[in-house]
Amino acid sequence: MTAQTTIDHRLNIDAIRAEFPIFNRLVNDKPLVYLDSAASAQKPEFVIESIAGVYRAYYANVHRGLHTLANESTEAFEAARDDVRRFINAERAEQIVFTRGTTEAINLLANSFGQGLKAGDEIIISQLEHHSNIVPWRLLADRIGVELKWARALDDGSLDYAHFEALINPKTRLVAVTHMSNVTGVITDAQRVMALAKSAGVPVMLDGSQSAVHLPVDVAELDCDFFVFTGHKLYGPSGIGALYAKGDWLDRLPPWHGGGEMIADVFEDRVTFADVPHKFEAGTPPIADAIGLGAAIRWIERHDRMAILEHERALLDRTMAGLADIDGLQVIGTAQDKGAIISFAIEGAHPHDLAQILDKYGIAIRAGHHCAQPLMRRMGVSATARASFAIYNTIDEADAFVDALKKARTFLI
Repeated sequence: MTAQTTIDHRLNIDAIRAEFPIFNRLVNDKPLVYLDSAASAQKPEFVIESIAGVYRAYYANVHRGLHTLANESTEAFEAARDDVRRFINAERAEQIVFTRGTTEAINLLANSFGQGLKAGDEIIISQLEHHSNIVPWRLLADRIGVELKWARALDDGSLDYAHFEALINPKTRLVAVTHMSNVTGVITDAQRVMALAKSAGVPVMLDGSQSAVHLPVDVAELDCDFFVFTGHKLYGPSGIGALYAKGDWLDRLPPWHGGGEMIADVFEDRVTFADVPHKFEAGTPPIADAIGLGAAIRWIERHDRMAILEHERALLDRTMAGLADIDGLQVIGTAQDKGAIISFAIEGAHPHDLAQILDKYGIAIRAGHHCAQPLMRRMGVSATARASFAIYNTIDEADAFVDALKKARTFLI
């Protein structure tokens, strides 16, 4: 396999790939072709070293110490919070709550925002959602009687906006939808969702787990009330993510987790809470991981975001053209506005078998229901194979994937 064919002069893909140590290894005696970034992205040396540097040079618990290491660690931790603020164009760093990832961010919102809800109130989600944006609301519904309303997906994998609009009514208390599907890559028209919800005075949460990686996200322009994303898909470490809340939402919402760090004073008969965002960050946080997330953001910011988007779109178009030649292959999610994620099924071939055969060629894809079983059922499949692209993938890798898939199909059918 040769080096990258130039797609865009604004990106030097060979130089970018050289920053990722994992691409030096072989898998089954073949060069690694990593097409599983929608599940978790690989990490550049800059991020790896930023995390290692914390433990080598200045690790200490944050906020509560007066010694040099504690001060240095706290400064780096809070600088990472500002990196997140800048990355999504939030107004203030205090609007950013560090979480263990998207899943915890949504659970935080469900358990905090949910304290103000009652039986009969309604929350709108959609058939496009990852389980992390379903299960927390289901638990809330089972606990207090909130009703979940499901906006339908269309045959092409996009949101049925007419049905979504019809669901909004005086009982609607929150809309919580994905910004970009982890299964299909289909991008939700967030401004359309926002306009429909805002006209009824309903707040909106966007799940940005995929969009934060692939799209230039501006929460001020989106005007969403809440935005959540995770670090490990963003070339950063696992175990770290963020919740953004617009305006004074964090001041108005009650805390969820209790413990150290999130308090102002604790008495035998009462507790007062710390200022935001700390009242939502109980206990010792993932210090090095937060600093690693900040490093990942600074690494991404070295590159032109539109150039990344166009590079990934070129990979998507090249791969889709190759897949069109494979008999019996069905792409799940064919809407025009989508990111570089392809879910597919081949008649007569189980997705798990496809993934295992491709692994023999050094090609890593994902197979299963992708934590999105309602969408699988809506699209009439129980599982799909999924190839997902990132900044470090090349045209040659896209071609290698298609060639290996053709061989796998011949073997299986």
